[in-house]
Amino acid sequence: MRFQLLGPLALADGPDVVVLQPSKPVILLAALLLNANSTVSAEYLQRAVWGEDQPATAKAALQTCVLRLRRLFTKHGVTGTSIEAVPGGYRITAGPPTLDLLGFRDQVRRAAALAQDPEAELYTLKDALSLWQGSLLANVRSDVLHRDEVPRLSEERLRAVERVCDLLLGLGRCGEALVDLWTATRVYPGHERFHEQLIEALYRTGRQSQALAEYRRVKGFLLDELGVDPSPSLRQLELSILRGEDLGVAAPTGTVASVTAAPAPGPPAPGVPVPALAAAGAPEAGPYPAPAPRVVQGVAVPLPAAAPGIGPVAAVPHFTGRAAEAEAMAARLTAEPPPGTDGQRPLAVLVSGAPGIGKTALAQHVAHLVRDSFPAGRLLVRMTRADGHPRTADEVAADVAAALGPGGTGGTGGTGGTGTAVGRALLILDDVVDADQVRPLLTPGALAGGPPRSPAGGTPAHPEGPDLAVVVTSRMGLGGLIATHGGWVHRLTAFTEAESYAFLLAALGAERVEAEQRAARRLATLCGHFPAALRILTARLLTRPGLRLGDAVDWLGDDPLARLTLTDSPDHSVSGLFDRALGRLDPRLSEALLRIGTGPPELLREAGGADGTEGHDHPSVPEDVLEQLADAGLLEDGPPGPYRVHDLLRAHLRRTVRIRNRRTEKV
Repeated sequence: MRFQLLGPLALADGPDVVVLQPSKPVILLAALLLNANSTVSAEYLQRAVWGEDQPATAKAALQTCVLRLRRLFTKHGVTGTSIEAVPGGYRITAGPPTLDLLGFRDQVRRAAALAQDPEAELYTLKDALSLWQGSLLANVRSDVLHRDEVPRLSEERLRAVERVCDLLLGLGRCGEALVDLWTATRVYPGHERFHEQLIEALYRTGRQSQALAEYRRVKGFLLDELGVDPSPSLRQLELSILRGEDLGVAAPTGTVASVTAAPAPGPPAPGVPVPALAAAGAPEAGPYPAPAPRVVQGVAVPLPAAAPGIGPVAAVPHFTGRAAEAEAMAARLTAEPPPGTDGQRPLAVLVSGAPGIGKTALAQHVAHLVRDSFPAGRLLVRMTRADGHPRTADEVAADVAAALGPGGTGGTGGTGGTGTAVGRALLILDDVVDADQVRPLLTPGALAGGPPRSPAGGTPAHPEGPDLAVVVTSRMGLGGLIATHGGWVHRLTAFTEAESYAFLLAALGAERVEAEQRAARRLATLCGHFPAALRILTARLLTRPGLRLGDAVDWLGDDPLARLTLTDSPDHSVSGLFDRALGRLDPRLSEALLRIGTGPPELLREAGGADGTEGHDHPSVPEDVLEQLADAGLLEDGPPGPYRVHDLLRAHLRRTVRIRNRRTEKV
């Protein structure tokens, strides 16, 4: 049995991995493993589990927590590791084979000893970094551990990544270095050394204009966000590029040995934490999920306006639901191309559905499942800007070409030593507005995928381009795109009751949910089993750990729309989500939807029926309007009639009309 700390806390037995549900024993286990082979004081363990304001019974409760952890070990067959009670606290014993953190540090020590052999050092460091499996301690809900431990661990990883990129540049493998550097500079925008490495790699692979554009981008970020100028080394690099100087083969500089060859400096005394080291770029914005993946627990969360339009696909932590869809998508993406396609892969899968239904999360989750089939990389391409306006096909094609490079890098996956991608790449074209926006991109060769043909036909113009598979996510049905390019369609609807309950278990932890199962199911119902609503609700409940779920039912039921918003991030709200969706509609469609939402349920039945609406007060809605609203994901399949409005959307539409009427009365 092996403990995994470098990601969600988990137990691994060969290929089988069990991610532990959030609970106090899991916090205790994390605190012990982070200080493995050392005595951790009872006082520190109490603070890790209960925070700075400990209950009066914390000492006795800690003993109970230890007992529960031992039972957890028995349940999962952990026999080779025990929790020892020692004077002043507790201790757990582990080694590199049984704890991934110690394995990582051991590999880094080995790499430092291979400094005279860059290839061997690089291989060993990459092996060490492969142990990192996502957001650190995402299922360990302890402010103390996330404040005191996570930044130090993140810094260890950053130094290793920085050293890997130095080695790649020193070996002349600049195209391969871009794989890690595109990701690192976007996740850690304040880490200037990563930007310096990226600019150098771009310049040395013949992309002078891109290198200068990247310098201008980071210079603007540093001035706008931090109020500082680029470092002297960055400014000197820009000057060298402007002069067209030959940078030659960079010599690997520095070593990670001084930081990570030995375990990170621990507390001055066992169990007493030190102030957190600030990892470059503040990789952990809060105590639970890392900020880089903007999809959390099955629901897409919009990126901030400064985020780039393209980046590597991240794994979705604690993804729940959509099992049938995920399995079918994975099978289709990894299937052999149909005969007669000459290796070209048009649109493979379309994922459509209402805003907030979890399309992006499903696409990223599946991309992670099939990562071994796409060694040339997996990219998430945003098809709309932060203001909701669509990006042009030419703009997207240029971004993809830059990210993939001459042979593709894709931000994840492997490349050969020359920078030419090996195998296939996967693109997720996310939030496509209409078929015309994406159709030009699916032409063979438009995205450097497949074998682009020369103008005269016949021989490929760029045979070295990687073979691409494409997943499109859109609120629209995009029937015209399917008609012209084929592919499989997955139209997502709200969660089932079982999926909603599983979501709450993953987000809030079994300890809290199973203690009030009936209330948990009622909360899911009040959210309409709508993934975005569930995500916002759980975020609010996590910030109010003392609120019973039964009390939350009354609290949410009083005004669901007002409560389904994050007070410190107003953009993350169900009302905001629907407002933005209405803003995308043609005014004729939005007015029709407002009329439908405020009218009686019979309106949909009558409007969709063949008998018209004679004798009724509500005029019929034309069939083509209903079809367009359904195509946009804003009407669901009936009953009653062929269409229905989700309860949350109906409540939002009615509130919108009330607000509009009040404003009209004031005027």
